[in-house]
Amino acid sequence: MNSILIIDDEEDILKLLSDVIEGWGHLPIIARDGKDGLKKFQQVPVDLILSDIKMPNLDGISLLERVRSSDKQIPVILLTGYPSVDSAVHAMKEGAFDYITKPVNLDELKIKIDRGLERARMNESLHFLKSINWSLLISIPIWLILGIILAKLLR
Repeated sequence: MNSILIIDDEEDILKLLSDVIEGWGHLPIIARDGKDGLKKFQQVPVDLILSDIKMPNLDGISLLERVRSSDKQIPVILLTGYPSVDSAVHAMKEGAFDYITKPVNLDELKIKIDRGLERARMNESLHFLKSINWSLLISIPIWLILGIILAKLLR
């Protein structure tokens, strides 16, 4: 079960998205503004963030910048009721995984969430494989040296 942090200042959107995401088999964690969302992000492990852009206290772009300063990999999908090419481009430049306009098309949202979670899994697997690679590169010379020493001792 993946945990998804949903951040929006509109109660009806929070309720709808929370219910839908729970119905898809994920654990929804809700926050009512950007500051609350950032606090929950820092306290609870989450697999994906779904955030509105226009909110009081801390907007979605500022939230994204702060999240990126501590976690470069977590997928962040931004929602907006005020779409523009400039805001979409800015969101993507800041590291958003994707961008969705309100009213939210739930089929589109599900696809984007699934893709974001898959990307996170792939990044995690890649990180694991890189660490194994380094372990092998370091351990092979050690085993070769031990083998040579043992061969000389057993002669």
